[in-house]
Amino acid sequence: MTVTTTRAVAVELLPHLRRARDHIDRHYRTALDLDRLAGVAGVSKFHFVRSFEAAYGETPIRYLTRRRIERAQDLLRTANLTVTEVCMLVGFASLGSFSSRFAQLVGESPTSYRNRWAARGVPHVPGCFLFMRGALDPGGTTGPVNGEPDHAT
Repeated sequence: MTVTTTRAVAVELLPHLRRARDHIDRHYRTALDLDRLAGVAGVSKFHFVRSFEAAYGETPIRYLTRRRIERAQDLLRTANLTVTEVCMLVGFASLGSFSSRFAQLVGESPTSYRNRWAARGVPHVPGCFLFMRGALDPGGTTGPVNGEPDHAT
């Protein structure tokens, strides 16, 4: 029998943790580190990691990785992009680490995942169209996506 212990998180800290989680959701494509995320939450780095994990069941970096992989799955299903393009678009700096984490979390390689979905005959949005319409901005050069204000500063 496995006993799981959970730590209580102070109620007044929850809005700060949500702010950091929302920041991850909005800025998953950018380089995020614990110092930056703890700053968004307004607490020390180590307190942030412990509190985030107690509140959400995973560390902030695991949450960030999972969000990136979820977005990659969406792009691999719907966009006509290479695995390398998807890797860079979701914020991974290394194709090897992306492929490894993707396989760990999804159970198959990004290429296998894309090919399995492609075999279903679902139409893909051409990558060039996504880039032209600003839906994808790998270099972060067009500003906020969908008119959303940029809270990165």
